Amino acid sequence: NGVDPMSRSVEKSRTVEDATDRAKPWQLSEILDPVQCRSVTMPDNTDSFSKVVRLLYTNSAVGILALGSNGVQKLWKWSRNEQNPTGKATASVVPQRWQPNSGLLMTNDIAGVNLEEAVPCIALSKNDSYVMSACGGKVSLFNMMTFKVMTTFMPPPPASTFLAFHPQDNNIISIGMEDSTIHIYNVRVDEVKSKLKGHQRRITGLAFSTNLNILVSSGADAQLCVWSIDTWEKRKAIPIQLPAGKSPVGDTRVQFHSDQLRLLVVHETQLAIYEASKMERIRQWIPQDVLAAPISYAAYSCNSQLIYASFCDANIGVFDADSLRLRCRIAPSICLSSAALNRSQAVYPLVIAAHPLEPNQFAVGLSDGSVKVIEPSESEGKWGSSPPTDNGILNGKAPSSSTTSNHTADQAQR
Repeated sequence: NGVDPMSRSVEKSRTVEDATDRAKPWQLSEILDPVQCRSVTMPDNTDSFSKVVRLLYTNSAVGILALGSNGVQKLWKWSRNEQNPTGKATASVVPQRWQPNSGLLMTNDIAGVNLEEAVPCIALSKNDSYVMSACGGKVSLFNMMTFKVMTTFMPPPPASTFLAFHPQDNNIISIGMEDSTIHIYNVRVDEVKSKLKGHQRRITGLAFSTNLNILVSSGADAQLCVWSIDTWEKRKAIPIQLPAGKSPVGDTRVQFHSDQLRLLVVHETQLAIYEASKMERIRQWIPQDVLAAPISYAAYSCNSQLIYASFCDANIGVFDADSLRLRCRIAPSICLSSAALNRSQAVYPLVIAAHPLEPNQFAVGLSDGSVKVIEPSESEGKWGSSPPTDNGILNGKAPSSSTTSNHTADQAQR
């Protein structure tokens, strides 16, 4: 009958696992002690303190790139050895801070920039050869092997606030600006091809979907705009729905699910999932209970089955991406050093990056300048288990599913 016996046995073991998971009453998994998971801090011997404001894994998964609030980029790489046969990023092995023989640093143009007000931005080319970044000044294109600046462009004003490579053409870059416009720029000919106008405040997020042929932008005005990739015309603009009494301040970020049809929208007040073709919100989660602090950042895991979210009280939540139900809470003691836990000024993750190949691994960049890679213990292998669907209220077509948060759905259950 053409069914691969291997896939059948995998399916069978999955069914058994699901049944075992279901047989036990579901409990939120909580990681409270560092021995319950694996984590590694990136070694750093520099004294200069700066917050980690942007964080990326290299696409090949062998390194992590952090951009500090001082405009300096740092790169750590894992080597292939007996302890780490794949040479990929892992929390089981300490990587090395990588620098070219010249000792050159990857430093952005910050001449005349007020670093307190600058909005750092970064994007990496698909083949990991080039990184493009800015920190209030010109955009610099760095060679990742030599750290040399290949070219600079877009001198302020206005300053660049978000960068994204076009998914089908590395020469085309979309650049979100401080003055609320988006510039479609061709690096090869050093020319702005289009200027997109639709936001009221600075651009805080850009995400491409080649499936839908659109670019979605988000701004500090709590608006989402949809643009055609072919003509760069605006197709739609919608405000994000804020909880009662919350003002539209702070950054709104956007990221496409790997299906390129669903869109994760992140604001300090919420996580939300939109069906991007219609820009309809289908799920929303609002900070509550053990995770009541504002959200500082969130990102999909590489397979888009999980969402990692960091909070301003240094908690981290791992959510089921389809239902936005919390699977696991990772306590502040996991990502903060004892010194950071005891500091008078709160230390917390400002940014999260998901490993490009390993769905259960992520990295956090902290406000004290440190970077950590975190993954489940080897015995667990994953972050908690999928929460129940609450009699279908969330996954069914009940009116609450698209118009209310899970919190309200929970109350409706009671």
